[in-house]
Amino acid sequence: EVIDRCADPRRPMGWIDGRIQEVYGELHRRGIAHSIEAWTPAGDLAGGLYGISLGGLFAGESMFHEPGIGRDASKVALLGLARVLDDGHERLLDVQWVTDHLATLGAVAVERVDYLRLLSEALDVPGPDWTRPAQA
Repeated sequence: EVIDRCADPRRPMGWIDGRIQEVYGELHRRGIAHSIEAWTPAGDLAGGLYGISLGGLFAGESMFHEPGIGRDASKVALLGLARVLDDGHERLLDVQWVTDHLATLGAVAVERVDYLRLLSEALDVPGPDWTRPAQA
């Protein structure tokens, strides 16, 4: 459902099409792609994000919030992701590019040479426990 919401054609500059959704569905079945969701107490999906997890790397692909429910729901999902990743290992959370929104949450740009070093180190770290609930 998260990728469906991220793929909503009403979103500006939407790029997620059926093929991408299909591939990510297969990656999810293989335990590589994951989503983090923010739900209301009534059981409505308010926001979320999805991406790829390889060892100590989580590469975020897209996030959304449901405007009628709460614009900060994607931030809550990102906080939930940070809690899953915060298990005592040094991890790399790749947000692709630092937007104003992500900068308010602590995202920083990293030089390519530094990123490649961090990536190499992260890939040697065991993956997080995706069965552990991420209470934000």
